[in-house]
Amino acid sequence: MKVLIVTPHFYPENFKCNDMAFELNKRGHDVTVMTAIPDYPAGKYHAGYGIFKRRRECVNGVKIHRSFIIPRGSGSSIRLALNYISYSLFSTIKALWFGLIHKYDTIIVHETSPVMVGIPAAIIKRLQHIPMVFWVLDLWPESLSAAGGINNKLILGLFNKLTRCLYENSDMILIGSKGYRTSINNKGAFDAKIHYFPNWVENELASDLIINDGIPKLPDGFNVMIAGNMGDAQDLPHVMDAATKLRDSNINFIFVGNGRKKSYVEEFARNHGLHKQVFCLGQFPLAAMPSLFSQADVLFMALKDDPIFALTVPSRLQAYMSSGKPVISMINGEGAELIQEADCGWSVPAGDSEALAELLKKISLLDKSKLVSKGLNGKRYSELHFNFEQCIDNLEQFIKLGNHKEIQAKHK
Repeated sequence: MKVLIVTPHFYPENFKCNDMAFELNKRGHDVTVMTAIPDYPAGKYHAGYGIFKRRRECVNGVKIHRSFIIPRGSGSSIRLALNYISYSLFSTIKALWFGLIHKYDTIIVHETSPVMVGIPAAIIKRLQHIPMVFWVLDLWPESLSAAGGINNKLILGLFNKLTRCLYENSDMILIGSKGYRTSINNKGAFDAKIHYFPNWVENELASDLIINDGIPKLPDGFNVMIAGNMGDAQDLPHVMDAATKLRDSNINFIFVGNGRKKSYVEEFARNHGLHKQVFCLGQFPLAAMPSLFSQADVLFMALKDDPIFALTVPSRLQAYMSSGKPVISMINGEGAELIQEADCGWSVPAGDSEALAELLKKISLLDKSKLVSKGLNGKRYSELHFNFEQCIDNLEQFIKLGNHKEIQAKHK
């Protein structure tokens, strides 16, 4: 089957669609990816890529076509807007001739942000009369207000109409969190199109291989590790408030990753005398994460107290569970419920830094066997529900189902 994947992010950027594209190609599908010049997470073009460099290439048998974008820079609102608009504009222009020259059997939209990534896919779908699978990883327009701080009713209304239109043009809508179903159905009668498709855990993260080269040794004490993007959604002000309350304890906060709020964490630690308890280690490759996780006592995540985030199961939670370490969270809704269902850790309500500080104090005094038991519960749950090969098996079935429905529609 000839599969077109439309996504704003692809290799060498590190996103789930990389695994999906390469695995589908390995299974015999002819896979093409329509994406952008890579600029994430540094905010500038990756080395070796540019306006006139490597706009077309083939990686692991997957054909890649890259549209021009204005790099996101430091991630300010203006630069992000320019980044989104430039991608949407130039990928839409490309879609007009792409859909006429190349023929595909199905389209998969990898919708992180922005939702406009679906526009070029919808154009090609219409030109070729083929099914479109819309993989929802970010709810729009809710994320504009929750993470982007945009509350203009006209702008939110326009994006609500655009999102509804894209859902209407989709033959299948895949959701990684069951809570997304309600939000999507509030925009129209889409329930029959919706299928649960949870994030898988990358093989590198699920590995038990421990390496030492280039891996820093964590400080003495009870180490709480926070891995992944450091952005507005991660509610870092409340995390740092909890760190302040634990100033006189042996509890350390270890940040692994990058993002627009990393400088905020570093500055806060300096200004509040937390430099001996708060450490920002920077970005590491996926293969290094099991070695870093193995040194932590617990893995921590937080999301802001906002209705959209209560519907979300962040992919880092599944990665944490696969590590065999207990999970601590300061979140509401779906993520907290998953931790409870898997019995793999503890949660406090989003934004409750007081409760977080008290919980961490309590857990730091627990017998190690209790932590080990919780961690093993998460690992077993992850192996059962977030297995990569099983997820791609399910995806292939979704694609076949979408094509079957399209064929039936043509013959009506």
